[in-house]
Amino acid sequence: MRLLLASLFVLLLPITARAANPPADDRPAYRLFTAEGKPVAFDKMTKELATADVVLFGEQHNDPIAHWLELQVARDLAERKAGQLVLGLEMFERDVQPLLQQYNVGELEAKAFEEQSRPWPNYPTDYKPLLELARQQKLRAVGTNVPRRYAQQVAKGSLTVLDALPAEEKAWLAPLPIKVDYELPGYQGMRKMFGGDASHAAGVQNIIQAQALKDATMAHFIRQSRQPGQLLLHVNGAYHSDNHDGIVWYLRQAEPALRIRTISTVAQAQLQKLDKEHLQKADYVLVVPEDMTKTY
Repeated sequence: MRLLLASLFVLLLPITARAANPPADDRPAYRLFTAEGKPVAFDKMTKELATADVVLFGEQHNDPIAHWLELQVARDLAERKAGQLVLGLEMFERDVQPLLQQYNVGELEAKAFEEQSRPWPNYPTDYKPLLELARQQKLRAVGTNVPRRYAQQVAKGSLTVLDALPAEEKAWLAPLPIKVDYELPGYQGMRKMFGGDASHAAGVQNIIQAQALKDATMAHFIRQSRQPGQLLLHVNGAYHSDNHDGIVWYLRQAEPALRIRTISTVAQAQLQKLDKEHLQKADYVLVVPEDMTKTY
């Protein structure tokens, strides 16, 4: 018997080795890494995510693998949290929350919801599956983003334009005044991206303030939408949570003890190891091939 078991063990060694170290000619669709660049299994990642209060899944908006994995993470966490998962979405703005809530509980038909809620163009393929999961699993779904018209106004005229808004419209924003830390890596990156020299300083500062308005508003409604013991899974563009700033910074300003985990989506030429530039970008990094097809 011992000889038989030993023989089986030897025979299985090549199989287990191949599973842990895929052949070089494999074409994986994605790989997951920790912040330190260590490969991590999906189940191990979601088991750890389930211990958090807030999980921010940073996507590239047109990446199909990120959208598919968001659905898988939501399914897994819904099972692990047993009725304590809340779904948050950057893609829906606070003024359409009543519509989202009605659709979520089956009081509004899909056609009416999609006509009135200003969904993003890629909603049918990329975000509708998440809302359908929420309906099936009876998960609360919340839109967290500032109505885009206010972000556009700030980009043109600074945060001060918000002071004149009626009280009922201010309810769709983070509480005013909104503090902006221009030294955060993400905002510094925007300054470089938009050419933050002296001749453009005011315009670039307004663009950063518009981004901060979105980050602060999403953080505010993330906190407002979860109860103690619940986990809120939030889907947002990676730039809003990369490097643990943006939304994360505003969450920590308001509630330092909040247990936050982040995922970032990046593209690489190779998937064997995490490129140096992506280390520490998030608690977990989803790596997809550079030539992955896009949803738009």
